[in-house]
Amino acid sequence: MNAAILFGLLFLLMVVGMPIGVALGLTVFLFMGVLANVPLESVTLKMMSAVEKFELLAIPFFILAGNFLTSGGVARRMIRFANVMVGHITGGLGMTAVAACALFAAVSGSSPATVLAIGSILIPAMLKQGFPQRFAIGTVASAGGLGILIPPSIVMVMYAVTTNSSIGALFMAGVVPGIVLTLMLAATTWWQAKKNHFPKQPKASWRERWEAFRDAIWGLMLILIVMGGIYAGIFTATEAAAMSAVYAAFIALYVYRDLTWRDVPRVFIESANMASMLFFIISGAVVFSFILTSEQIPQMLAQAIIDMGLGQIGFLLIVNILLLVAGNLMEPSSIILILAPILFPVAVALGIDPIHFGVVVTVNMEIGMITPPVGLNLFVASGITRAGLTEVSVSVLPWLVTMLLFLILVTYWPALSLWLPRALGMM
Repeated sequence: MNAAILFGLLFLLMVVGMPIGVALGLTVFLFMGVLANVPLESVTLKMMSAVEKFELLAIPFFILAGNFLTSGGVARRMIRFANVMVGHITGGLGMTAVAACALFAAVSGSSPATVLAIGSILIPAMLKQGFPQRFAIGTVASAGGLGILIPPSIVMVMYAVTTNSSIGALFMAGVVPGIVLTLMLAATTWWQAKKNHFPKQPKASWRERWEAFRDAIWGLMLILIVMGGIYAGIFTATEAAAMSAVYAAFIALYVYRDLTWRDVPRVFIESANMASMLFFIISGAVVFSFILTSEQIPQMLAQAIIDMGLGQIGFLLIVNILLLVAGNLMEPSSIILILAPILFPVAVALGIDPIHFGVVVTVNMEIGMITPPVGLNLFVASGITRAGLTEVSVSVLPWLVTMLLFLILVTYWPALSLWLPRALGMM
């Protein structure tokens, strides 16, 4: 009954339009005032301690790095490199969009940032070349979702901090699934282009490819710095985030010189606004989880599911359905902070690897980015093209089907995500 009251009140407050962070906090205090016997001081301390974890510093640093890269010319250079490499394949700029999104995802950590950086350049270019608007939107909006699967990923950091999992192992676990999904999205793009006889680019010479690579190398080096540094044990994931922010600022200001020192305050303010919003949600979600735990709700739910005898297959099916529905109503960070403390103990009790479970959760969040009514990628694509939400939602359908098939693959084939971190000795 208490669980029903808690979630019912939270859902009601969100339905009336209250921000998720406020809704979480108000739900807790209303519940405490009527039903719970928890000292107010403990809740206040919990809210403060929620944002004191060292690992959470990775979030503002990755946001800052992504904003430097988005504001600078890194995206444009990555698009040029992707275009000379795959633009001659059937689908042309569509294939370029998928490859460019994968490359930018590996340095930004954010899905909406990837869609904005790549889409603002490639969607108008595709429309100018005669591609239908739906194809242009669908390609970029869906491939932009790679921003939270291919490491570094802010969503993965949120999951790791919430469940006390290894951020480094989770990052490595996202590499192979990220590559596989990139290939599957590229195959879907190729099929759509071939079926509709869409144009392709002339094949670039090796000289053009070398020049494009040399121009993009500074941005591509960020992938090596973050992932190589974590694997080699040079620094932790949080320190890697700080390094990526410093490096992104350096190449934007001194190498490419697309930004000046006058632009730096704006980048910092935008990053601070986004990070503040996330930390506000984190504080509310941690207190919400604290109340759930004090009421023994996760423990009772875990025992009930175990007693039902669903096993790993049935439980993962229920988790996927629940997360896909939640993805229609909330943004990824809120979902993870609210549901992970409930679902994670059950997964562990059933023998599901925490890292594999994290990848499954991340893929669900990725799909939620392109499902209405609150799919963030849809809104970014809509802002670029001025298309309505309905048209944008229809545009992503072929790629959405592909991502659902990939979700089944990554859910029931744990080796896909666990092979690399195990091979690297991180598990």
